[in-house]
Amino acid sequence: MTRASTRKPGEATGDDQAAVPRRLLEHATKLFAKKGFDRTSVQEIVEAAGVTKGAMYHYFGSKDDLLYEIYARVLREQTRQLESVASSDAPLRERLAAAASDVVVSSIDNLDDNTIFLQSMHQLSPDKQKAVRAERRKYHERFRGLVEEGQRSGEFRTDKPADVVVDFFFGSVHHLGSWYRRSGSLTARQIGDHYADLLLDALRPPVG
Repeated sequence: MTRASTRKPGEATGDDQAAVPRRLLEHATKLFAKKGFDRTSVQEIVEAAGVTKGAMYHYFGSKDDLLYEIYARVLREQTRQLESVASSDAPLRERLAAAASDVVVSSIDNLDDNTIFLQSMHQLSPDKQKAVRAERRKYHERFRGLVEEGQRSGEFRTDKPADVVVDFFFGSVHHLGSWYRRSGSLTARQIGDHYADLLLDALRPPVG
């Protein structure tokens, strides 16, 4: 005998509730890309997501919070991937290559989110800008730690400062949005592996 549902008409299920923040972020990203962060209203976001303002404010205190979370969720995943690779027992070159390739792949997978955030970050409140920079700095420091490890061991060249090498690499990663096209001949992983090869080639000690 099938048990009758006790859910009232129009009442959200647990799955529905879990999907609300995801829908808000998805539609906010599309609207920010189309109209710009400053020209997109909260009303437009909630209408596109099919929720009320009350539902939005349950998860996000402001439009700033949406913009912040668009990038923060990507950075959290990148940090998780980096920590997993960096703390493994693989040889150093393999760990750095994997970390470099992974960040390119995840950046391409979330290209719209990253591009929108980089274009609009200056419109965040000072506190949120500071928070983003702090989290990104932690990520870069962990990545730089792999380069410094190789420099200490003699596996990587030491005549180029590790922070310059890392800043140069991430400058090219942040530039992906200006040229990458999903219709291109290379997959995200192939591009990531090329970036990793270029980074490791740049770190190879000079001969002689």
